[in-house]
Amino acid sequence: MTSNFRPFAAVMLHLMTREQADIPVVWMDSGYNTAETYRYAEQLRQRLSLNLQVYTPRRTRAQREALDGPPPGRDSPRFEDFVREIKLEPFDRALAALRPKRWFTGVRAQDSAERAQMSAISQDARGVLKIAPLLAWTSRDLHQYLQRYDLPNNWEYVDPSKPVANQECGLHLTPVDAAVSRAETP
Repeated sequence: MTSNFRPFAAVMLHLMTREQADIPVVWMDSGYNTAETYRYAEQLRQRLSLNLQVYTPRRTRAQREALDGPPPGRDSPRFEDFVREIKLEPFDRALAALRPKRWFTGVRAQDSAERAQMSAISQDARGVLKIAPLLAWTSRDLHQYLQRYDLPNNWEYVDPSKPVANQECGLHLTPVDAAVSRAETP
């Protein structure tokens, strides 16, 4: 599964580790996370005994900014290369290393227009079955789950690959081969 330790990330992490305690949790750490996000990730790593596998860009934030300047805005010609470097390339490395048949993700339909069109279960062009158990959950559902299990939350989250609210980061834009019905789920 993947996590970015954004608000409500504890819900998906808790749900999944209750089912499979040692499930690999991939985090593409862009280097642009807030101090609170790093503390939140560590708190959840310890509390849930996460099998956390961190993938970082090949260049550090300091290197990137010294050579290219601050993160580009979404209208910049450098934006796509920036997102590829900080998020997509580390994700590709994680997929190559782990070779998953299934990818559990905490995306929700209300996050972006693209996600609102997603199926809870689909297969991407790489053949990976993508499963989004929280796709239909609302913020209220997530908040109630956090309260029920006394889980922490993180409101100090920043994702430089999404400089505009409800923008898609790119991980979930991989062409989908076909939606898969629940009955066909392995």
